[in-house]
Amino acid sequence: MAAPVVDAGYLKEIDKARRDLRALIANKNCAPIMLRLAWHDAGTYDVNTKTGGPNGSIRTEEEYRHGSNNGLKIAIDLCEEVKAKHPKITYADLYQLAGVVAVEVTGGPTIDFVPGRKDSKVSPKEGRLPDAKQGAPHLRDIFYRMGLSDKDIVALSGGHTLGRAHPERSGFDGPWTKEPLKFDNSYFIEMLKGESEELLKLPTDKALLEDPEFRHYVELYAKDEDAFFRDYAVSHKALSELGFTPSSSGSKVDANNSTILAQSAVGVAVAAAVVILSYFYEVHRRIK
Repeated sequence: MAAPVVDAGYLKEIDKARRDLRALIANKNCAPIMLRLAWHDAGTYDVNTKTGGPNGSIRTEEEYRHGSNNGLKIAIDLCEEVKAKHPKITYADLYQLAGVVAVEVTGGPTIDFVPGRKDSKVSPKEGRLPDAKQGAPHLRDIFYRMGLSDKDIVALSGGHTLGRAHPERSGFDGPWTKEPLKFDNSYFIEMLKGESEELLKLPTDKALLEDPEFRHYVELYAKDEDAFFRDYAVSHKALSELGFTPSSSGSKVDANNSTILAQSAVGVAVAAAVVILSYFYEVHRRIK
């Protein structure tokens, strides 16, 4: 499918959709599943074959029926409410915008969002997303295939600060933190406290403590929430743009606006010069 034209009209629709998503997420308390939708649509990217990624293909029945996507039809249907109001926006942009808004409305960092992703109905084969039952080597295999780093792995894992696992979806049950609708660094703090009957720790969570490279970031983020927020915002943006190269149309809009402003400034200057010259001419005429 063709990429959308990111002109002033498209950007205006994005702003309206952002407001609608804020209201929807606040009303439904659905930030965790919206974040999961954004991740799972983007996380299928393969940097070697340039396939998968944030292209909206998760809306197809073939893909949302993948085992790792259990329950995500709920989020897809919720997004349809916003899509109906803003049909010009691609599903690919809408799902990633929903993830960005989900983080922001729950107290997380502001994530730069650049629109322009094109939609696809071509679903990658099942098995590209992380398996929660695996360890550090598996995490690296999955995230390196996307083109992401060890820091990205740990920072993005911090998104587990939102939501909880459901046994009918993943086979696991329980929240990772005591406030699962608040985005903060408590995921890392709780990880370092050790086992808890109340809180969940998946095998992939424990792998972050067992691997020295991963643990370095766990300890940093537990100690410094600002550092976590900074790195998370960068990693989330990278995930949301896997395989996506923003078009120059957005830049053209900015350039056009700048040109209009510059032309207006020149016009004002010329008008002022005319007034000044007229004034001096009139003074000179009267003196004569």
